[in-house]
Amino acid sequence: MRPGVSWRRRARHYAVRMAKTPDDMMSAVGESLAERTGRTLDEWVALVQASGIDPLDQNAVRRWLRSVHGVPQNSQWAIADAAARAAGWVRPSTAEYIDSQYTGAKAALRPIYDKLAAAIEGLGDDVTVEGRGGYTPFVRRRQFAAVAAATRDRVDLGLRFTDPPADERLQPSTGPGQATHKIALHSVGDVDDRVLHLLRLAYEQNP
Repeated sequence: MRPGVSWRRRARHYAVRMAKTPDDMMSAVGESLAERTGRTLDEWVALVQASGIDPLDQNAVRRWLRSVHGVPQNSQWAIADAAARAAGWVRPSTAEYIDSQYTGAKAALRPIYDKLAAAIEGLGDDVTVEGRGGYTPFVRRRQFAAVAAATRDRVDLGLRFTDPPADERLQPSTGPGQATHKIALHSVGDVDDRVLHLLRLAYEQNP
């Protein structure tokens, strides 16, 4: 983060620097589906429609894709998204996804998210914020961090490490997102220098 630029100011501006739209990201994944899964996106959508699963229930579609067909996570999201849109669903914007995660009982967690988002964005101009229903991923060429409002009083920061550092605050994990480890945060003050250091390590280990 540049000297003299507060995390609050960066939080106000992080949204305008999202490098990709959800359409861009889903299109990129969809274009490589045939190579990675043996079926095109249209073929997967037709398979979902024939499965009997409600295509508007994207969680159920993703579970089915994973358990029955072994589809990787990013591909699950692209297929479930396309199947839901074919059934009439309109995808929220990234900002709308984020806003929806911090409402009601979880509204008080938003300052924690905002401080994390500003710090993550400050790691480099190549950081992209993506929209998801249950968490917010941050990506370079691959996802290196994810933030989730886990409970009404806890935000989970997921970090993806290829060489995890020794730190008592890191818990081995399979989420949120593609995290290998997570940190539980209960207040803005928990986003301290050590957490910022771990964020940078995750960023550097996922070029």
